[in-house]
Amino acid sequence: MAIYKIRPIFKQMLWGGTRLRDHFHFDIPSDTTGEAWVVSAHPDGDCVFAEGEFKDQTLSSVYRQHRDLFGPGKNTRFPLMVKIIDAQQDLSVQVHPDDEYALKYENSYGKTEAWYVLDCLEGTRMIVGHDVNDKEVLRRAIESGNLEKHLINFEIRPGQFIYIPAKTIHAICAGSLIYEVQQNSNVTYRVYDFNRKDASGKSRELHIQKALDVTAIPHTSPFVRPLTVDSEGISSTIFLDEDYFSLVKLTIDGIGTYTINGAFAMIGVLEGSMNINGVDFPLGEHAITTHETKTLTLRGKGMLMISIPRESLL
Repeated sequence: MAIYKIRPIFKQMLWGGTRLRDHFHFDIPSDTTGEAWVVSAHPDGDCVFAEGEFKDQTLSSVYRQHRDLFGPGKNTRFPLMVKIIDAQQDLSVQVHPDDEYALKYENSYGKTEAWYVLDCLEGTRMIVGHDVNDKEVLRRAIESGNLEKHLINFEIRPGQFIYIPAKTIHAICAGSLIYEVQQNSNVTYRVYDFNRKDASGKSRELHIQKALDVTAIPHTSPFVRPLTVDSEGISSTIFLDEDYFSLVKLTIDGIGTYTINGAFAMIGVLEGSMNINGVDFPLGEHAITTHETKTLTLRGKGMLMISIPRESLL
Protein backbone atom coordinates (compact mmCIF):
# COMPACT_ATOMS: atom_id res chain seq x y z
CA MET A 1 0.00 0.00 0.00
CA ALA A 2 1.47 3.35 -1.02
CA ILE A 3 -1.06 5.88 0.31
CA TYR A 4 -1.93 5.80 4.00
CA LYS A 5 -4.86 7.73 5.42
CA ILE A 6 -4.27 9.47 8.77
CA ARG A 7 -6.80 10.24 11.52
CA PRO A 8 -6.82 13.85 12.76
CA ILE A 9 -6.32 14.98 16.35
CA PHE A 10 -8.42 17.90 17.63
CA LYS A 11 -7.37 20.66 20.01
CA GLN A 12 -9.81 22.70 22.07
CA MET A 13 -8.77 26.34 22.32
CA LEU A 14 -9.95 29.50 24.03
CA TRP A 15 -10.37 31.03 20.57
CA GLY A 16 -11.82 28.00 18.71
CA GLY A 17 -15.23 27.39 17.17
CA THR A 18 -17.28 24.90 15.12
CA ARG A 19 -16.13 25.38 11.51
CA LEU A 20 -14.02 22.23 11.55
CA ARG A 21 -17.33 20.42 11.95
CA ASP A 22 -19.46 22.76 9.85
CA HIS A 23 -17.03 22.98 6.92
CA PHE A 24 -15.24 19.61 6.93
CA HIS A 25 -17.76 17.47 8.87
CA PHE A 26 -15.13 16.48 11.42
CA ASP A 27 -16.37 14.92 14.66
CA ILE A 28 -14.99 17.65 16.90
CA PRO A 29 -14.97 17.37 20.73
CA SER A 30 -16.58 20.75 21.52
CA ASP A 31 -17.84 24.07 20.16
CA THR A 32 -14.45 25.64 20.96
CA THR A 33 -12.31 23.39 18.78
CA GLY A 34 -9.52 25.49 17.35
CA GLU A 35 -7.24 23.05 15.56
CA ALA A 36 -7.29 19.79 13.64
CA TRP A 37 -3.81 18.29 13.52
CA VAL A 38 -4.44 16.39 10.30
CA VAL A 39 -0.89 15.08 9.91
CA SER A 40 1.24 15.14 13.05
CA ALA A 41 3.87 12.97 14.73
CA HIS A 42 4.52 15.42 17.56
CA PRO A 43 4.41 14.19 21.19
CA ASP A 44 1.66 16.75 21.88
CA GLY A 45 -0.52 15.11 19.21
CA ASP A 46 0.61 11.95 17.45
CA CYS A 47 -1.81 10.89 14.70
CA VAL A 48 -2.53 7.23 13.98
CA PHE A 49 -2.93 5.39 10.70
CA ALA A 50 -6.58 4.86 9.77
CA GLU A 51 -6.11 1.68 7.75
CA GLY A 52 -3.69 -0.80 6.23
CA GLU A 53 -0.94 -2.78 7.88
CA PHE A 54 -0.13 0.11 10.25
CA LYS A 55 -3.73 0.73 11.38
CA ASP A 56 -3.93 2.34 14.85
CA GLN A 57 -0.14 2.75 15.05
CA THR A 58 1.22 6.26 15.61
CA LEU A 59 2.87 8.17 12.80
CA SER A 60 6.00 8.77 14.89
CA SER A 61 6.54 5.07 15.55
CA VAL A 62 5.94 4.00 11.94
CA TYR A 63 8.30 6.69 10.65
CA ARG A 64 10.96 5.60 13.11
CA GLN A 65 10.59 1.85 12.63
CA HIS A 66 10.00 1.85 8.86
CA ARG A 67 12.20 4.77 7.86
CA ASP A 68 12.96 3.29 4.43
CA LEU A 69 9.32 3.78 3.38
CA PHE A 70 9.92 7.53 3.43
CA GLY A 71 13.04 7.73 1.31
CA PRO A 72 16.70 8.48 1.98
CA GLY A 73 17.96 10.20 5.11
CA LYS A 74 18.84 9.32 8.69
CA ASN A 75 16.51 11.59 10.64
CA THR A 76 13.96 9.40 12.45
CA ARG A 77 11.88 12.39 13.60
CA PHE A 78 8.97 13.09 11.27
CA PRO A 79 9.76 16.45 9.64
CA LEU A 80 6.50 18.37 9.22
CA MET A 81 3.09 18.99 10.75
CA VAL A 82 -0.14 19.96 8.97
CA LYS A 83 -3.07 21.69 10.71
CA ILE A 84 -6.43 23.26 9.93
CA ILE A 85 -7.13 26.21 12.22
CA ASP A 86 -10.54 27.73 13.03
CA ALA A 87 -10.00 31.15 14.61
CA GLN A 88 -13.24 32.51 16.07
CA GLN A 89 -11.18 34.97 18.11
CA ASP A 90 -7.72 36.45 17.59
CA LEU A 91 -4.86 34.12 18.43
CA SER A 92 -2.07 35.53 20.54
CA VAL A 93 0.67 37.61 18.94
CA GLN A 94 3.62 35.23 18.91
CA VAL A 95 6.97 34.34 17.40
CA HIS A 96 8.77 31.03 16.81
CA PRO A 97 12.51 30.38 17.14
CA ASP A 98 14.76 29.10 14.39
CA ASP A 99 16.51 25.74 14.58
CA GLU A 100 19.67 27.07 16.21
CA TYR A 101 17.88 28.70 19.15
CA ALA A 102 15.26 25.97 19.60
CA LEU A 103 17.82 23.15 19.62
CA LYS A 104 19.92 25.00 22.19
CA TYR A 105 17.14 26.03 24.59
CA GLU A 106 14.09 23.85 23.88
CA ASN A 107 15.49 20.49 22.69
CA SER A 108 13.36 20.98 19.60
CA TYR A 109 13.61 22.15 16.05
CA GLY A 110 12.47 25.65 15.19
CA LYS A 111 9.25 26.52 13.46
CA THR A 112 8.91 27.97 10.00
CA GLU A 113 5.35 27.78 8.73
CA ALA A 114 3.05 28.74 5.86
CA TRP A 115 -0.67 29.55 5.73
CA TYR A 116 -3.28 29.07 3.04
CA VAL A 117 -6.54 30.95 3.65
CA LEU A 118 -9.37 28.45 3.17
CA ASP A 119 -12.07 30.92 4.15
CA CYS A 120 -12.50 34.17 6.04
CA LEU A 121 -15.14 36.68 6.98
CA GLU A 122 -15.21 39.95 5.08
CA GLY A 123 -12.67 42.35 6.53
CA THR A 124 -10.64 39.69 8.36
CA ARG A 125 -7.06 40.80 8.92
CA MET A 126 -3.76 39.08 9.74
CA ILE A 127 -0.71 40.27 11.67
CA VAL A 128 2.69 39.56 10.13
CA GLY A 129 5.69 41.61 11.20
CA HIS A 130 6.39 44.90 12.99
CA ASP A 131 7.85 48.33 12.26
CA VAL A 132 10.42 48.49 15.09
CA ASN A 133 14.14 48.86 14.31
CA ASP A 134 15.57 48.50 17.82
CA LYS A 135 15.22 45.65 20.32
CA GLU A 136 14.85 47.98 23.33
CA VAL A 137 12.06 49.87 21.59
CA LEU A 138 10.32 46.55 21.01
CA ARG A 139 10.83 45.58 24.66
CA ARG A 140 9.31 48.84 25.91
CA ALA A 141 6.34 48.48 23.55
CA ILE A 142 5.64 44.96 24.85
CA GLU A 143 6.08 45.80 28.53
CA SER A 144 3.99 48.99 28.31
CA GLY A 145 1.14 47.30 26.45
CA ASN A 146 1.65 49.43 23.33
CA LEU A 147 2.77 46.70 20.97
CA GLU A 148 -0.36 46.77 18.79
CA LYS A 149 0.52 50.11 17.22
CA HIS A 150 3.79 48.64 15.93
CA LEU A 151 2.29 45.51 14.35
CA ILE A 152 1.84 45.17 10.59
CA ASN A 153 -1.63 43.95 9.68
CA PHE A 154 -3.47 43.51 6.40
CA GLU A 155 -6.80 42.27 5.09
CA ILE A 156 -6.87 38.73 3.75
CA ARG A 157 -8.98 36.87 1.17
CA PRO A 158 -9.81 33.20 0.51
CA GLY A 159 -7.12 31.50 -1.54
CA GLN A 160 -4.31 33.73 -0.25
CA PHE A 161 -0.91 32.26 0.67
CA ILE A 162 1.22 33.68 3.51
CA TYR A 163 4.77 32.57 4.38
CA ILE A 164 5.96 32.90 8.00
CA PRO A 165 9.67 32.15 8.43
CA ALA A 166 10.92 31.52 11.96
CA LYS A 167 11.65 34.74 13.93
CA THR A 168 8.61 36.54 12.43
CA ILE A 169 6.09 38.11 14.83
CA HIS A 170 2.60 37.10 13.70
CA ALA A 171 -0.99 36.33 14.67
CA ILE A 172 -3.88 34.54 13.01
CA CYS A 173 -6.92 36.74 13.57
CA ALA A 174 -10.63 36.20 14.20
CA GLY A 175 -12.82 35.11 11.30
CA SER A 176 -10.25 32.97 9.47
CA LEU A 177 -10.09 29.30 8.53
CA ILE A 178 -6.45 28.46 7.82
CA TYR A 179 -4.52 25.52 6.41
CA GLU A 180 -1.08 25.52 8.01
CA VAL A 181 2.07 23.58 7.11
CA GLN A 182 5.00 23.86 9.52
CA GLN A 183 8.12 22.24 10.84
CA ASN A 184 7.41 19.53 13.41
CA SER A 185 7.66 21.82 16.41
CA ASN A 186 5.28 23.14 19.04
CA VAL A 187 7.57 25.88 20.42
CA THR A 188 5.74 29.20 20.58
CA TYR A 189 6.75 32.38 22.39
CA ARG A 190 3.68 34.43 23.23
CA VAL A 191 4.31 38.18 22.99
CA TYR A 192 0.84 39.66 23.55
CA ASP A 193 -2.57 38.10 24.23
CA PHE A 194 -5.00 41.03 24.00
CA ASN A 195 -5.35 41.02 27.83
CA ARG A 196 -7.55 37.92 27.75
CA LYS A 197 -8.31 35.64 30.68
CA ASP A 198 -8.81 31.87 30.62
CA ALA A 199 -11.77 30.01 32.16
CA SER A 200 -10.28 30.39 35.65
CA GLY A 201 -9.71 34.13 35.25
CA LYS A 202 -5.96 33.94 34.69
CA SER A 203 -3.93 35.55 31.96
CA ARG A 204 -1.96 33.22 29.70
CA GLU A 205 1.79 33.23 30.16
CA LEU A 206 3.89 35.55 28.02
CA HIS A 207 7.46 34.71 26.98
CA ILE A 208 8.88 38.20 26.56
CA GLN A 209 12.61 37.59 26.91
CA LYS A 210 12.67 34.55 24.66
CA ALA A 211 10.56 36.42 22.11
CA LEU A 212 13.02 39.30 22.16
CA ASP A 213 15.89 36.86 21.76
CA VAL A 214 14.53 35.42 18.53
CA THR A 215 12.49 38.16 16.82
CA ALA A 216 14.01 39.42 13.58
CA ILE A 217 14.72 43.17 13.84
CA PRO A 218 14.06 44.84 11.49
CA HIS A 219 11.25 42.77 9.99
CA THR A 220 11.65 41.84 6.34
CA SER A 221 8.86 40.30 4.27
CA PRO A 222 9.93 37.26 2.22
CA PHE A 223 9.32 37.47 -1.51
CA VAL A 224 6.87 34.79 -2.62
CA ARG A 225 5.41 34.55 -6.11
CA PRO A 226 3.05 31.56 -6.68
CA LEU A 227 3.44 29.82 -10.03
CA THR A 228 0.38 28.25 -11.70
CA VAL A 229 0.54 25.71 -14.52
CA ASP A 230 -2.63 24.48 -16.25
CA SER A 231 -2.99 21.20 -18.10
CA GLU A 232 -5.87 18.95 -19.11
CA GLY A 233 -8.01 18.17 -16.07
CA ILE A 234 -5.66 19.74 -13.54
CA SER A 235 -4.23 23.11 -12.47
CA SER A 236 -1.21 23.20 -10.16
CA THR A 237 -0.02 26.19 -8.14
CA ILE A 238 3.39 26.08 -6.46
CA PHE A 239 3.17 28.43 -3.48
CA LEU A 240 6.52 27.64 -1.89
CA ASP A 241 9.67 25.60 -2.46
CA GLU A 242 12.10 26.56 0.28
CA ASP A 243 14.64 24.89 2.60
CA TYR A 244 12.04 23.16 4.78
CA PHE A 245 9.14 22.23 2.52
CA SER A 246 7.28 22.83 -0.69
CA LEU A 247 3.55 23.48 -0.85
CA VAL A 248 1.47 22.85 -3.97
CA LYS A 249 -2.25 23.26 -4.62
CA LEU A 250 -3.90 21.06 -7.25
CA THR A 251 -7.34 21.92 -8.63
CA ILE A 252 -8.91 18.92 -10.37
CA ASP A 253 -11.88 18.80 -12.73
CA GLY A 254 -11.94 15.43 -14.44
CA ILE A 255 -8.81 13.30 -14.67
CA GLY A 256 -5.18 14.37 -14.26
CA THR A 257 -1.78 13.24 -13.01
CA TYR A 258 0.82 14.87 -10.78
CA THR A 259 4.45 13.87 -10.15
CA ILE A 260 5.74 14.26 -6.58
CA ASN A 261 9.11 16.03 -6.50
CA GLY A 262 10.44 14.71 -3.21
CA ALA A 263 10.92 11.70 -0.96
CA PHE A 264 7.28 11.53 0.13
CA ALA A 265 4.26 13.80 0.54
CA MET A 266 1.37 14.74 2.79
CA ILE A 267 -1.88 15.21 0.89
CA GLY A 268 -5.28 16.57 1.90
CA VAL A 269 -8.57 17.17 0.11
CA LEU A 270 -9.72 20.70 0.98
CA GLU A 271 -12.55 21.12 -1.54
CA GLY A 272 -14.88 18.59 -3.13
CA SER A 273 -13.90 14.94 -3.26
CA MET A 274 -11.75 12.76 -5.49
CA ASN A 275 -10.19 9.40 -6.17
CA ILE A 276 -6.41 9.27 -5.78
CA ASN A 277 -4.58 6.22 -7.16
CA GLY A 278 -7.76 4.20 -6.81
CA VAL A 279 -8.55 5.37 -3.26
CA ASP A 280 -11.64 7.53 -2.57
CA PHE A 281 -10.99 10.70 -0.58
CA PRO A 282 -13.92 12.74 0.77
CA LEU A 283 -13.61 16.35 1.89
CA GLY A 284 -11.12 16.87 4.73
CA GLU A 285 -9.35 13.52 4.52
CA HIS A 286 -5.54 13.46 4.70
CA ALA A 287 -2.91 10.87 3.90
CA ILE A 288 0.79 10.21 3.44
CA THR A 289 2.38 8.79 0.31
CA THR A 290 5.43 6.55 0.60
CA HIS A 291 8.74 6.94 -1.24
CA GLU A 292 7.75 4.47 -3.95
CA THR A 293 4.76 6.59 -4.99
CA LYS A 294 5.89 9.32 -7.36
CA THR A 295 2.76 9.72 -9.51
CA LEU A 296 -0.72 10.65 -8.32
CA THR A 297 -3.60 9.84 -10.66
CA LEU A 298 -6.52 12.07 -9.72
CA ARG A 299 -10.18 11.75 -10.64
CA GLY A 300 -13.00 14.00 -9.51
CA LYS A 301 -13.70 17.65 -8.85
CA GLY A 302 -12.04 19.48 -5.99
CA MET A 303 -8.82 20.83 -4.52
CA LEU A 304 -5.86 18.89 -3.13
CA MET A 305 -3.02 20.36 -1.09
CA ILE A 306 0.37 18.65 -1.21
CA SER A 307 3.22 19.38 1.21
CA ILE A 308 6.63 17.81 0.67
CA PRO A 309 9.57 17.95 3.12
CA ARG A 310 12.87 19.09 1.65
CA GLU A 311 16.07 17.07 1.90
CA SER A 312 17.40 19.25 4.73
CA LEU A 313 14.80 17.69 7.08
CA LEU A 314 15.30 14.04 6.07
